[in-house]
Amino acid sequence: MVWPLPALLTWLAAWVVLLLLRSTELPLPWAFMLVTLATAWPAWRLSHRWRRLIVLAGFPLSFLALQQNALPAWAWLAPLAALLLLYPLRSWRDAPLFPTPSAALDGLADAAPLPAGARVLEAGCGLGHGLRALRQAYPAARLTGLEWSAPLAALCRLRCPFARVRRGDIWAEDWSAYEMVYLFQRPESMPRAVAKARQELAPGAWLVSLEFEALELRPQARLETVAGKPVWLYQAPFTPC
Repeated sequence: MVWPLPALLTWLAAWVVLLLLRSTELPLPWAFMLVTLATAWPAWRLSHRWRRLIVLAGFPLSFLALQQNALPAWAWLAPLAALLLLYPLRSWRDAPLFPTPSAALDGLADAAPLPAGARVLEAGCGLGHGLRALRQAYPAARLTGLEWSAPLAALCRLRCPFARVRRGDIWAEDWSAYEMVYLFQRPESMPRAVAKARQELAPGAWLVSLEFEALELRPQARLETVAGKPVWLYQAPFTPC
């Protein structure tokens, strides 16, 4: 199931169960505790810690906020509208805003040397953290950032004047013009990235993934300058595992 649908469905189910429990005249504190405990099961089945925390926190936070009676009902549409503006529905299959740590790509240029003027793409550049790290690694490269969210692309353009930043679909972009494609995606989208890299990257070009391994390919190298954030390097033509 595509994220964040598991979170939305869990929160909706939690409110439905709460209303059903309240119809039995169960005291509100008891109903709240039972529903909060019940959300732990779908949260625990998720593979990533931050997703578990989001699912667990959503219902209690919304419940406590509603108890304050400080906001009109329509006010809850504002954060939803902001979320949809930042992350249009079309981008829900890709990663949310995952900033690249500044030191995560240290040593990348030694493991994957590129000539001056090489074209490097960050597929899904967010606010430009990855572009800044790439510039540290390859100061003479021609950097391009591609981001589907228009607000994030605009902010990234301001933060990274040294790069060409465009709003666009990373999956529709032709990767064949780049000597390196860097991404910090999510496990679910890695097979799609691998298929696209196999089809489009020229021999000698690099696919670089932060944190998430391309399980179908044998890596040329693995770096880890930031604990828990390995960098996986694959060079075309790729070697299958």
